[in-house]
Amino acid sequence: MKNQRSKFSLPATGIYLNCGYMSPMLKAVEKAGMEGIRRKRNPAGISSEDFFTTSEVLRKEFAKLIHATDPGRIVIIPSASYGLATAAKNIKLNPGERIIVAQEQFPSNYYVWERLARECKAVVRTVAPPDTLIDRGKKWNERILDEINPGVKVVAIGNVHWADGTRFDLEKIGIKAREVGAKLIVDGTQSVGALPFDVRKIKPDALICAGYKWLMGPYSIGLAYYNESFDGGTPIEENWINRHGSEDFARLVRYQQQYQHGSLRYEVGEHSNFILVPMILAALKQVNAWGPDQVQRYCKEISADGIRQLKAKGFWVEDDAYRGQHLFGIRFPQGASIAAMKDRVKRNKISVSFRGDFMRVSPHLYNSAKEFNRLATVLLGNK
Repeated sequence: MKNQRSKFSLPATGIYLNCGYMSPMLKAVEKAGMEGIRRKRNPAGISSEDFFTTSEVLRKEFAKLIHATDPGRIVIIPSASYGLATAAKNIKLNPGERIIVAQEQFPSNYYVWERLARECKAVVRTVAPPDTLIDRGKKWNERILDEINPGVKVVAIGNVHWADGTRFDLEKIGIKAREVGAKLIVDGTQSVGALPFDVRKIKPDALICAGYKWLMGPYSIGLAYYNESFDGGTPIEENWINRHGSEDFARLVRYQQQYQHGSLRYEVGEHSNFILVPMILAALKQVNAWGPDQVQRYCKEISADGIRQLKAKGFWVEDDAYRGQHLFGIRFPQGASIAAMKDRVKRNKISVSFRGDFMRVSPHLYNSAKEFNRLATVLLGNK
């Protein structure tokens, strides 16, 4: 895979190693958005069929990315929190039953479960990482598996931890969850699009993805997958377009109790969005053309030498087997000042994120080995 910087409009100065914060916009995505805006100038050119056609193509494109066989399982959502709230609304718990989450996972994937537990008198069990950095990812995965036992009804977790990049073995976690009758709810926001994800192997009950990070789309739109266990559930909102037969505008006054097929009852109202839908569709076409496996391979190639330099000087990065190559945390040597490191990378116009005790680095195909080596040089105090 060659460097893909030419597909973006990134400035010549500065280094952007922060796709986990927000992806830069592809030129093709920007073009699709501008075309959508221009189209709205004259809405007479927007037909009733247009409310359905592009979104249907979008579902198929996302289904291709996650290896789902039925695009009717894919729904358009405005945010990860919306998709997670939809799942939580359709899960019933008894007093004392448990929900498993990872410590310090993204707030939207905690608050919704905390509220469900409070309303049902259930319990949220937070699984912390080990105190040691030796085999940290391996031991954290083992702790999560050990917590999944009878009485657990929900395991809500990301494929990678949003703050430090720890990779969770969702295939093993899913097997254990099914053994005890628990639902596996995956927040794929920081992984899907850059890390291969196969619903046939992982078998999540729900997969929720915001679109503005590794799906390379705009803000305020995302995609979700719900399996058959959510069929017949209650959506967050009741809107006209999610009802059976809504394609026939003349018959909308004849109210319909039946929903669209599959999981489409859960789509957000106005999901036909004539600006955002074409944008994320253009993004997903490019993501599928690249392939998440190629993203992993490329990111590993450009970061390997810089990581080697950092480790040799006492910096810590998780073992390859327990992190994604596209997003990982760097922990500083003992005694190093996080504030000083922040200042150092800022002065050198390098964009990364700081989450907890980690500096989170998240490269993509527009980055280069030269840029990552520059980061290593700056952190080592050589610049």
